[in-house]
Amino acid sequence: MLNNIYVLNGIRFILLVLAQVLVFNNMNFMGTINPMIYIIFLYWYPIRENVAVFLIISFLLGFVIDLFSDTMAIHSAAILTIAFVRPVLMRFCFGANFEFQGFTFKNTTRVQRMTFLGLLIGFHHLIFFSLELLSFSHFLLILEKVLFTGIATFIISLLLSSLFAKETE
Repeated sequence: MLNNIYVLNGIRFILLVLAQVLVFNNMNFMGTINPMIYIIFLYWYPIRENVAVFLIISFLLGFVIDLFSDTMAIHSAAILTIAFVRPVLMRFCFGANFEFQGFTFKNTTRVQRMTFLGLLIGFHHLIFFSLELLSFSHFLLILEKVLFTGIATFIISLLLSSLFAKETE
């Protein structure tokens, strides 16, 4: 049953939402750092699936997180933007190879995959915290939050990815 990619992605969606809402939203490392591990859904989502469905699912992921976090669509805006930019980031990390039919993550190096995950997290956090603070006068605070929350998110996402990720395309 878990071989069906739709069932697997549905389970990942639900578990990531529950983990984010019940566990990671309630963590406060050093008072301000709350890892946003739901971003790993964009990393795990299959490459060759329908783009429109991917964008809708990404929006729903952000929307559900926003409902439980009371963040007024900041998560939705950030994750939808990253879902839209994902092919550009993949082209940057993996070259033009990812557009070919035979491309899988198994054919890439660990450094390429870590770079891709790091860029997803970095851009997401930059958009998220820029929308959260909405002020250029707090530029250093935005960068501080992006850096520290990004590092925490990256480390936890790497751990989750290595523990629970099934080798997908």
